[in-house]
Amino acid sequence: MNPDLIILFVGEIIIILTLYHFFIKEMIVNHWERKVKSEKGEWLLEMLDPVIEEVEARTNESIEAYMAKFFGSVGKMTSEAKKLDPMNDIRKAAAKGDWMSLMVEYMANKSGLGAFLPQNEQQPAAKLVETVPKPRQFKP
Repeated sequence: MNPDLIILFVGEIIIILTLYHFFIKEMIVNHWERKVKSEKGEWLLEMLDPVIEEVEARTNESIEAYMAKFFGSVGKMTSEAKKLDPMNDIRKAAAKGDWMSLMVEYMANKSGLGAFLPQNEQQPAAKLVETVPKPRQFKP
C-alpha cells in the first residue's frame, strides 16, 4: 500500500469532518430553525399526529386497566380487612344476645389475646391468594 494514498485519505477525512463541524452543521441547524419558526411547526404536528394519537390511546388503555386492577384489589383487601376486625365477633355476640361470648371477646381484645381465640370462619390461604395476570406487552 502506498503511504501517499493513506496520507491523502486521512487528509480528505479531516477536511470533510472540519467542514461538517464548522460549516455544514450550522447551515443545517439554521435551515431547520427557520423552517420551524416560519411555519410554527404545523407541518411537524401533522406528520406526528398519528403517532401522538396512538401513544395517547395506549396510555389511556394502560391507565384504565391499572385503575380497574387497583380499585378491584383495594375492594378485595377492604373486604378481607373487615373480616379481620376484632370487633366483628363482639358485634355478632351482641346481636345474638350472648353476653358470655361478648365479655370473653372484649377482654381478649383488650388484653391483646384476640388473635389466640378460635375464629368462626377460617378460610384456607389458597382462597385468599389471587393470581395476578401478566402485564400486557405492547407491540412496537
